[in-house]
Amino acid sequence: MATAILHPGKEKRVFTRHPWIFRSDIDRVEGEFTPGDVVDVQSARGKFLARAFYNPKSQIALRVMTYRQEPVDRDLIFRRVREAVNYRRAFADLSSCRMIFAESDRLPALIADSFGPVIVIQSLALGMERFKRDVVDALVEELHPEGIWERNDVPVRELEGLPQMTGLLYGTVPDRVEIRENGVRFLVDVKQGQKTGFFLDQKENRAAIAPFVRGKRVLDCFCHTGSFALHAGYFGAQEVTGVDISEFACDCARENAALNHLEDRVHFVAANAFDFLGEKSRAGEQYDVIILDPPAFTKSRSTVDSARRGYKEINLRALKMLPPGGYLITCSCSQHILPGMFQDIVKEAAADARVLLRQVEFRTQGRDHPILPASPETQYLKCGIYQVFPL
Repeated sequence: MATAILHPGKEKRVFTRHPWIFRSDIDRVEGEFTPGDVVDVQSARGKFLARAFYNPKSQIALRVMTYRQEPVDRDLIFRRVREAVNYRRAFADLSSCRMIFAESDRLPALIADSFGPVIVIQSLALGMERFKRDVVDALVEELHPEGIWERNDVPVRELEGLPQMTGLLYGTVPDRVEIRENGVRFLVDVKQGQKTGFFLDQKENRAAIAPFVRGKRVLDCFCHTGSFALHAGYFGAQEVTGVDISEFACDCARENAALNHLEDRVHFVAANAFDFLGEKSRAGEQYDVIILDPPAFTKSRSTVDSARRGYKEINLRALKMLPPGGYLITCSCSQHILPGMFQDIVKEAAADARVLLRQVEFRTQGRDHPILPASPETQYLKCGIYQVFPL
């Protein structure tokens, strides 16, 4: 086994239990290796620190698998998968659940989402890709799915020297499957839908809107396939409008509305949400509840300022359309927009809108997406529920 020796002082990151070590932190690698191999990690003074996947092509050159001198093998993979599943058995509906959340489950760069009878996986690092068959075997042993499909059609794999690919890994997988989330039925396109087919991270946040939407007029912007909008309808909203720029997403949302017999109260409009908010605001339109759940506005620190402006703009426009006592439910999934920063953006928008905000809740991703305090990157989702009053 080769050994990666860190520059003096760079072992501090490992001591805090952050699971990533960057290429620039490595002084040298001693011994023979192939990219993706497991290597020992040592301090400059020769102290054993961890065992990690090593990929010299990646900025994240070392991904820690264990802080012990233990084999990183099929048995370890099986134990980690079993631990991940057992954790979720305590609280989750395993038929609509993130089963493995990468570093948070000590399986770096690995995602596994359960949708009804099938599981969709992504392996986004070279080292974990080598254990993909073991991951599949472990999931089959623990969960007995009808099929497992890989959605490795993401550009980030190319940074690891991996090709993009999709395909069947086990059993049979239909193009679409039906799931239930908080009682609401959804059709999930596991082969062509965004990411792994459905955004599970907002599941608990979607349940949390129930007290605020009953009997209300609701606007859901960036609605995608209708998840928040349909929850609002299911929880008794009088009227719901969902807006998304994709006509295809709106068609899927309409199909989901019909599946839940909500098509009379939940409607979808294909439009740019920024333009829609501006148009309705200028027209003096009001909604009792406005939900903002946009895609990430930034993927890097270099574009945080423009992302801040985008978040402020949509929140400002929404706040101007809420009556006294109305509710703003606003989200950000941009990893580089930290929770405190997002709260500041909403406060700035409220000041410009000349309204007073009362925070009801400030939430994050669901418990099936657990957070490592040592790794801020694992906490990426922000969801604030605010009540609005005039000054």
